[in-house]
Amino acid sequence: MNSKDIHRIAVIGAGQMGHQIGMLCALGGYETIIQDMNEQSLINAKDKLEAIIGKWVQKGKISFEAKEAAFRRLSFTNTLKEAVSSADFVIEAVVEKLDVKQSVFKEIDEYAPSHAILASNSSTIVNSLIASATNRPEQIVNMHFFFPPLVMDCVEVVMSEKTSKKTAQTTMNVCKQINRTAVLLKKEISGFIANRILGALQKEAVFLYENGYADFEDIDTICKKALNHPIGPFELMDLSGIDVGYFVMQQRYSETGDPEDKPAACIEEKVQKGELGRKTGKGFYTYHTQGVK
Repeated sequence: MNSKDIHRIAVIGAGQMGHQIGMLCALGGYETIIQDMNEQSLINAKDKLEAIIGKWVQKGKISFEAKEAAFRRLSFTNTLKEAVSSADFVIEAVVEKLDVKQSVFKEIDEYAPSHAILASNSSTIVNSLIASATNRPEQIVNMHFFFPPLVMDCVEVVMSEKTSKKTAQTTMNVCKQINRTAVLLKKEISGFIANRILGALQKEAVFLYENGYADFEDIDTICKKALNHPIGPFELMDLSGIDVGYFVMQQRYSETGDPEDKPAACIEEKVQKGELGRKTGKGFYTYHTQGVK
């Protein structure tokens, strides 16, 4: 399948990543459908997108006509079969758990047209582990967006040994169509590039904090003032969702068995308390309003 043959995109999962990925696709001119089993999640997704894109219009980032056209191309459903049955390209954006993704991909594979490319937005799980649940491993690829997708201009496109060159090139072209800079990784590695580098930074920051060398606020300040980072590692964990990082660490540990890859105690404690960052109003920091503007 070539990029010119991509007309309809299905995004599976309407959470903090999925609904924005869906909006990017609609803004890029694709007929787009966002699917989630939870009806309230779909309602929330539509409301959030109306608010975000409405602000874009107010700020002059896009025209009112462009906004209206994008929303005409965007639809929502709670039925996976309806979402993927006529899709040319499917982007999965569900929870970062391998068994869940394998189950979702097995179902997508059953209902999606044989020509459809199936992409995972996983931030760490290589697509070969997911492709095994399908009958089309050559059409499976990682398409890792960064949070928040409507702001962050980067997508990691990752090939497995079985991903075809045509699948990878088509995915790169889709990224171009939705105005995102794509970088192709021709070889798999858990965590890809950005999150491996980021994970090393966050791991050291958590070590320094847990061992009493400095408070997390001071570590963030040093990273911003001395290293010129736009945001500190603890602030970034709050922004991305502490649970997301926790699931990534759990997955890495399940793959390696290395105790060094287990989630740190302070991370596990935050998840158990439901203090997941900005989206819950409290993480390492406390927020007066939830969510990211």
